[in-house]
Amino acid sequence: MKNKRLIIPFIILGCAAVSCNKDFLQRMPQTEIAPEAYFKTPGDLQTYVNGLYDDNLSAPYDDNNSDNVSGTTGSEMDKLVHGTLDPTTVDGWNNWNVLRNINYLLDNVHKTQGDAVEIKHYTGVARYFRARFYAEMIARYSDVPFYGHVMTDIDPEIYKGRDPRANVADSVLADLQFAVDNIKADTKDNGTLVNKYTALALMSRYCLFEGTFRRYHPELKLQTTADVWLKKAVWASEQIMASARYDIYNTGKGGADYRALFASTTLAGNKEAIQWRDYPQSLGKGNNTHSVLGWTWSLSQSLVYSYLMKDGTAFTSQPGYDKMDYTTTFKNRDPRLAETVAYPGFSTTQDNNPYIAKPNLGGYDQLKFYPRDPKQRQGWDANYTALPVYRYAEVLLNYAEAKAELLDLSQADLDNSVNLLRRRVQMPDLSLVTANGNPDQVMSNQYNVTSANKGVILEIRRERRVEMACEGQRLNDINRWAAGSRVKEAPAGMYVAGMGGIDMTGDGVADIAILPNPNDSSAIAGLPADVKIRLSRFYLADKNGGLNNFYLENGTSGHILFATDRAGRTFTEPKFYYRPIPKQQLVLNSKLQQIMGW
Repeated sequence: MKNKRLIIPFIILGCAAVSCNKDFLQRMPQTEIAPEAYFKTPGDLQTYVNGLYDDNLSAPYDDNNSDNVSGTTGSEMDKLVHGTLDPTTVDGWNNWNVLRNINYLLDNVHKTQGDAVEIKHYTGVARYFRARFYAEMIARYSDVPFYGHVMTDIDPEIYKGRDPRANVADSVLADLQFAVDNIKADTKDNGTLVNKYTALALMSRYCLFEGTFRRYHPELKLQTTADVWLKKAVWASEQIMASARYDIYNTGKGGADYRALFASTTLAGNKEAIQWRDYPQSLGKGNNTHSVLGWTWSLSQSLVYSYLMKDGTAFTSQPGYDKMDYTTTFKNRDPRLAETVAYPGFSTTQDNNPYIAKPNLGGYDQLKFYPRDPKQRQGWDANYTALPVYRYAEVLLNYAEAKAELLDLSQADLDNSVNLLRRRVQMPDLSLVTANGNPDQVMSNQYNVTSANKGVILEIRRERRVEMACEGQRLNDINRWAAGSRVKEAPAGMYVAGMGGIDMTGDGVADIAILPNPNDSSAIAGLPADVKIRLSRFYLADKNGGLNNFYLENGTSGHILFATDRAGRTFTEPKFYYRPIPKQQLVLNSKLQQIMGW
């Protein structure tokens, strides 16, 4: 970021003890300067707020723990669907120091003297961060204790129970409204700091989340209030749209324009970036975006199949789509597919030496966010690419989805939102009449939508999945739509026609081979010697018959599946849309209770 995180004495960085629940809430941030002697000027507030950014502002670049990813083991979702996640094994509930640091400013801001506009601005930024904190807590736990100030050892609420979701959600919205009303529109930082439109972007995202979650989750008994939140999502989105400050980045280069949002050294001046994180090489501040490519996961077959054909028809409507080989799958598709998944012939070195995806992770390796220029990749914590936090594209998707759910969506609305994204990559427009007249059958089977706008809601969900793949929002989308079937279904990788060599680059020559075991190479016996010597070989079993981490659904052919799923997956509704509180926290605070069957 342009304004780096300033380590000042009263910012607490963490706590390793399991007793953090009380400790985080009770301890005052340590200080060498008494708060009454520090919070004197708006400049003091600015310095303190600068210290909040790194703990409160993430910029995800993967969709782990969702149906967009394959090949992962040991993740929270992997544990959940295989029955090993419970209050004794779950992580979380230990980040209350983040909230405490935010509330510490809010508790002391009344001491500040000076420009009232400046004071309200920094108060608004702190309340924005508190809203973001609680939005994430609600998404994970639903009912959570709300603390509006730093707890002291004599505060009777230090060991309080969970507050109702509706009450906490109202507090989040109140914080966001204050932020929108008081944070400056211009912060002279090119979009790395929080401004008024950052707060509106979070309001757009959160209100859509809360509105649709209430609509699709009858267990909350809040369905009658869903429309209020959806209307607020529309309002927040419209404020950003009407400002004319932001636009879809489109210079006519199609997929390359989409790529520029995720693999550029800076997003300064890019009107699609409402907020972004800066990783400048000149300051030695880097990220690890190189790890997305073939490290510990690949992307899923269901994500790859979601991308439309170039002519706007569904890939899943193509004859034999589910038996197309790796290279054929990429032909004549939405250009965003080849910007998200490592395509046949892609080279990490920008020469004629192609990257070869690995079938033991599924074969569809993530490309989105990978720094294309080797000079941007200098090692661990040394990738120098800017990362978007909020994009105008998401705001437009929020707007379209909320209006569709409210039965208030017009073709003009689609043209001013979803179709701007499609036109960037030179894809045909989405038609409201056509979508509603003939809902996609594959997606109809995947999502339970009964609205009169069913067809267009499904297509907006498709567009959201495709446009925002790997940006960290997919699990929240699955949860708010009550679409647990998407993660109950075992993630699959590419289709394999049979044992033997496979062309992964599109030149007609085998690059890898999948074989039964190291003792049986009969499937490649007929290949030329110079091809066989270059093959990367992957085995379904080792030389002693021990099974590998992946297998083929039909034994010697079919989509790649993973050993952890051999016994199947479970998804218990509505329980699995929420996470349990770790058991040790219930011991520390007997007023905390599990919900939804946990």
